This record gives sequence, structure tokens and C-alpha cells, in this order.
Amino acid sequence: MVFSSIEFLWFFMPVVLLAYMAVPPRWRNALLAVVSLVFYAWGAHAILFVFLASILGNYAAGRLIGRARDAGREQAARRLMWIAVVGNLGVLFAWKYTVFAVAQLNQAIGFFGDGSIPEPSIVLPIGISFFTFHGISYVVDVTRGDARPMRSIADYAQYMAFFPQLIAGPIIRYHQIEDQIRSPPERARRLEDIAEGFPRFALGLCKKVLIADQVAPVANAAFGDPSGLSTAGAWIGALAFTVQIYFDFSGYSDMAIGLARMFGFRFPENFDRPYSAVSMTDFWRRWHITLSRWFRDYVYIPLGGSRVSQAVTVRNLLVIFLLVGAWHGAAWTFVLWGAYNGALLVGERLTGISQLPEERLAALRRAATFLLVVFGWVLFRAASVGNALEIYGSMLSPRPGELPSTMDDALVAPAVIALGIGVASALLPRRLVMGRLLEGGWRGWPLRARVAVMAAVPLAAITVAAGSFSPFLYFQF
Repeated sequence: MVFSSIEFLWFFMPVVLLAYMAVPPRWRNALLAVVSLVFYAWGAHAILFVFLASILGNYAAGRLIGRARDAGREQAARRLMWIAVVGNLGVLFAWKYTVFAVAQLNQAIGFFGDGSIPEPSIVLPIGISFFTFHGISYVVDVTRGDARPMRSIADYAQYMAFFPQLIAGPIIRYHQIEDQIRSPPERARRLEDIAEGFPRFALGLCKKVLIADQVAPVANAAFGDPSGLSTAGAWIGALAFTVQIYFDFSGYSDMAIGLARMFGFRFPENFDRPYSAVSMTDFWRRWHITLSRWFRDYVYIPLGGSRVSQAVTVRNLLVIFLLVGAWHGAAWTFVLWGAYNGALLVGERLTGISQLPEERLAALRRAATFLLVVFGWVLFRAASVGNALEIYGSMLSPRPGELPSTMDDALVAPAVIALGIGVASALLPRRLVMGRLLEGGWRGWPLRARVAVMAAVPLAAITVAAGSFSPFLYFQF
């Protein structure tokens, strides 16, 4: 079940909201836990049991770690934490990377002789990268003393399974939401929360179905068969995916943040106009913010962060972005995409570019950063390294020719308009677009932003009713 589906918009969400408003406070977390598991099982089916095992394992680990800390046995608590972390990563590797690892082994075996290892058939659990990181943050926060372990399994299940962020984030650290889970909002605030959260949800829905889904066929046409692609086709395809992934993922985040607010929870922001960044360092402060901060707090800083020598700092940055790339998918394209971003951040650090004042040569730096991001997305989207090189060749060397028929068919008026709006709204100065959408709640939005969003909602609803929506891109991660 996806947020931009008829089942969710017309049935699941209204029923759950009504039930949440009706039940006594002591049942609210249990209700959200149960409906969230139903939401997950809707598409995951039997894979639900992998998720349930993750919930039970991390809950038990948190209780044991809490008891060890209360008894003053800090070393035992840390050992338990590492057992839980390794267990979480083991599950993630087994389900997400085993097929990739076997394929690489078979290539190595084939290089030296005959024979191969049978590749296992594994169905990837939806959202495994996200709920694994939620589980790790829980056991680490409890071990550090940043949060108390949950005594109620229903409360903990609500944290892990809460459906707005379950499939594709934002990545919520346990200490960020602990107090909100323990003390849900008073009944009198629920209507106010719905009034604040629904416009944010509506904004995300519009981003998804009116922009991301409209340009998706254009990107698919370019990346589906890049051989012989003209220079114009390659650039149009790369720009289309650049628009698609931002409006798809930030649209999901808006919907998740808005949904959570309707239930009284306040989630951290996940995007801050990343295509307006003036450097790649600035871009990663604005893109998928919760993932960047997760790696910063749980991996980068424990490795020494920037408080060490220049060489070690460079190593830390490269390690982090190799992990970021691998987190996104089990393919060399993702690893190379991570390495590409890590190398750019290292280059900015060594040259001092990331330390320049934001207003200095802002327009030129913004354009250069945007181009670097577009080039990076080619690796991210391409089905293979060979396909990525094919598209790069078309982008960097003049190749005349007509657009592929699939792309020509996809470039209908809604797609062209969405592509133009997407690039413009991402790049133009804040004062010229609805840049204040994230500054405060609905009452803090400028009038033009309110009018634009609410006017677009009926069109988005019609698009959903017509069945012309697609799954969110980050569902595969």
C-alpha cells in the first residue's frame, strides 16, 4: 500500500485517523503499532515475519542493555549493544547483499576456472534499510544513556513500525521521538494537529503525482536503453531523473511528516532545497538530512570525525560515502555513486571550497553544484556501470540524432510542464518560489503557497483516481 493510492487515501488513512481519535490514550500506541503492521503486511505478506523478528530482537536487546546499565555494568551493556548492532547488520546483509556477493564470487571463480555457486532466490523485505537503522539507533541510544529502554512492547513496536516513516523514512532516531511516544498529545490537540499536518501531506502528494510521476516516463526512456542516445536525449533523461528523484523522495517525506503530525508526532525535516546548494558539502547538509545525520552521529564521529588529522578525516569521509552508496543498493553503480560523492567532498575540504561564504559567487557555485549532482544521479539510476558510461558519453560528446520514440512519446505537455516546474522551483532563489513552505506550519505559509497547494490537490486526487501513479523510488531501499 502506498500513500498515493486509492486504498490509502480513501480508506486506510481516514479509518485509522478516526480510530485514533476515538480510542482512550492508553490504547493509542498499541493501535498505531497494529495498523502499522497491517500496512506493512499489505505489500510484504510473509516477509512481515522478518520485520517482526527485528522488532522483537531489538526490543529484547534494549531491555537487557537497560538492565546492565542500571546495574552499573557498562562493559556488559556495550557488548550487548555490539551483539545487537552486528545482528541487525547481519540481517541487512543476508537479505540485501547475499545475491550480489554470490554474483561477485561467481565472477571471480569464472576468472580462474569453471564452476559457480548457485545464486539464492531472495525477496528483499520492503524498507529493510530503514527499519534496520531504526533498530540500531535504539540500541545505541539506550547504551549511550541518551534514552531509556521501552518497557512496553507495544510502545516499541509503534516506534519501529509507525507507518508514515516505515517504508522510506525519514530515519527517526529513537531519542528524537521517545518522549512523543511515551506522552501522546492530548485529545484537544488532535484536530489542530490534523489541520497542521494535512496541508503538508497534500503538498507531498502533489509533488509525487503531479511532478515526479509525470517526468518518470522520460527518465525511463533514457535509462531503459541508452545505446545510441543523442546528446539531447541524454541530458533530457538525466534532468528528468534529477527532478523525479527529488520530488518523489521529498514528496514522500512531506507526506510522512504531515501524516505523523496528524497523529501528534513531530518528525525532523528531511530536505532543505538541496538543488540550491552552493557546494557538494552543502548539498549533503540539505539532501536526505536524516540519513546524513545518522551516519554522522553513529559512524563518522565515532571514527574520529574531523577532530583528527587531515589524512584520517579524508579516510572517514570516503568510508562514510562508500557506506552511503552501499546502503542504497547492492550494485556497483551505488558503490561508485558513493565514491563519487565522497571524492567530491574530500576535494572541497582539501581546496577550502566548502568553507567559502555562501554568498560568494553563489550563482556560479549553485550551477556547478547542480551539474555535479546531475552527473552523480546518472550512476545512481543506471542499470549498470556500462549503461552509465554510455549516457556519460552522450552527455559529454556531441551526438546528433532524434530522440528515441519512447522519449518522444513521453514528452507530452504534463511532462514538459512538470520538468520545467521541477527545475525552476529547485533552482530559483527562495523569494521567487514557494520557498517558505517549510518555515512553520500551515499558518506560517505565505498565502500564495497555500492557494497553490490547495488548488493542486483536486488535480492530484484525479490523477490518483485514474491510477496513473507509481511506487515511490525509495521503496526499493
